[in-house]
Amino acid sequence: MKSFIQLFPIYIFMQMSTVIYGQVGIGTTDPQQELHIAGSNSTIRIESIDAVNSPVMNNGVKLAPAFVDGDGNISIFGSGGSGIEPLNFLLQIPNFIDDNPYGHQPPYAETGTVINSTSAQSENGNEIGSVTITVPREALIEVKYGVTIYVRGSDMTLTPPWSEPSPGEAVQIGIYFCVDLNDDGLSAVELDKIYGIKGLYYESNYGGIAGHPYMNGQGYMGLPQGTHTIYFFGSVKDNLSSFTSIGFGGAEDYLKIRVFE
Repeated sequence: MKSFIQLFPIYIFMQMSTVIYGQVGIGTTDPQQELHIAGSNSTIRIESIDAVNSPVMNNGVKLAPAFVDGDGNISIFGSGGSGIEPLNFLLQIPNFIDDNPYGHQPPYAETGTVINSTSAQSENGNEIGSVTITVPREALIEVKYGVTIYVRGSDMTLTPPWSEPSPGEAVQIGIYFCVDLNDDGLSAVELDKIYGIKGLYYESNYGGIAGHPYMNGQGYMGLPQGTHTIYFFGSVKDNLSSFTSIGFGGAEDYLKIRVFE
């Protein structure tokens, strides 16, 4: 009896050592990893991240996203397990480009911002609008836009009516945007980083009518904390001998900016 009592703690220690440094199986006697939970309906519960213990991050109604940090820790606190609520909000800015910046009277009021490619050039580009946003901390930004265009064959910044585009001519129209970090003016480096590029070809012909087709695009970027300005640019390419006038944003446009981690 005395020998059994002395050996029993040693036996338990050896068994515990096997469990700690071996593979543990739940629902299986043949674990294939350090922790192996078997069964088609297997689940795992971590009560520290439930709705009771983490009500800010987990409201108990919607599923809360889980994150894994550099140490392999699972949490619902976002990057670094900081406990700060994740960013996820949407800015909607309708009609963000002026419909009639030149003061034309109806029915010629919906030109938008005009970019001309004159008969002395085959392409031209310029800014068509901008939006300033404030990001409360470093985050991923998604920008979606829809911009209308209007095509004529004479300068729409001048008094209408305007001429028709040259028949049988293909015109290339483009939109993209750049980001001015910290809202201190676009640098050469920032101008070189373009996002959300969208191109459209327009071919003129006899018997056509003027309208406002949409150009839709989107882009993603990481932004640091602070105030930043997003600048939208338009471009037009045509035949060198032709005059093409493109109005950007003459009808209802939209801009959606999503900020999330």
